[in-house]
Amino acid sequence: MAEFGQARVPTSDELKRLFIVAKGGMYPARNTAMLMVSYKLGFRAKEIAALRVSDVLDSSGKLKQEIHLTGRMTKGNKQRVAYLTNPALRSSLMAYLNERRGQEGNVFNMQAALFKSQKGGAFSPNTMSVLLSHLHEQAGIVGGRSHSGRRWMITEMLTKGVDIKSVSVLAGHSDVSMTARYSEANPQRLRRISAELV
Repeated sequence: MAEFGQARVPTSDELKRLFIVAKGGMYPARNTAMLMVSYKLGFRAKEIAALRVSDVLDSSGKLKQEIHLTGRMTKGNKQRVAYLTNPALRSSLMAYLNERRGQEGNVFNMQAALFKSQKGGAFSPNTMSVLLSHLHEQAGIVGGRSHSGRRWMITEMLTKGVDIKSVSVLAGHSDVSMTARYSEANPQRLRRISAELV
């Protein structure tokens, strides 16, 4: 269980359940793509809310290989690059954007918010956070919140042996000591390490 105040890192079964909930809801393509950005890129709610269509699509309508986050989009005004190379992430983004193109036709706008709210506008960081938390709640993930995807991505990479400096760069941390906290606070990883002691 996460410490008080920290978002819970879901187990594999909980993560499967979360995506089942997203696919069965009112906005399945949008919510699935949104969760993919959270879990595969480790984006904060503020960063997801700030994305525009043009951040992920090039001028010919193809999915880019990278997202360049500007200072206005991130915590602490730090620029960073996120890589759109994960096949599941790419597939979910294209499914969602193709749905949007079909619905919006000629009014499809590259400068519009990537993820539109029920009212058709952009999410605020707060409403994005509320929606992500609600999806976790619907999936029965106690303690799951908008930051769960970010915590999952970081702890997953560390558990798989990715070097801490690379994880730190991908997470946008200015100091590897911040990244190290994610490793220290992961009870599943600590249990596995303890179990493997000879």
